[in-house]
Amino acid sequence: MPHTMFHSPRAWPLLALTLLAAPLSSLAHDYPTVDRVLYVQECMRNHPGPHYEMVNKCACALDKVATELPFDDYVTMSTAANATTIGGERGSYIRDTESLQVLIRKYKALQTQVKKACFILPP
Repeated sequence: MPHTMFHSPRAWPLLALTLLAAPLSSLAHDYPTVDRVLYVQECMRNHPGPHYEMVNKCACALDKVATELPFDDYVTMSTAANATTIGGERGSYIRDTESLQVLIRKYKALQTQVKKACFILPP
């Protein structure tokens, strides 16, 4: 029988470490790349700071959102949250619909949670 590295008991800790180091983002829901980029860009625009630091912090925030929400739920919630700024009659539909307000509150709470976890300070 050929001797491979993983047949050796000495290699087991290395294998265990490798498996533990697998990215947790693989447990997240899959979001399209363009939506990930747009989220990070908006986050960086709203939270100025050193470029490399903020790219990583904002990407961290979206990774955490993606562990919590399927993409379709994210789109619904973020769209409703962004639509609250629409003025006039069209915007009043969003502001006056309780089910949308519940989604918006959940989305804002999630945003607060993920930004805190990723050390993104309020603007």
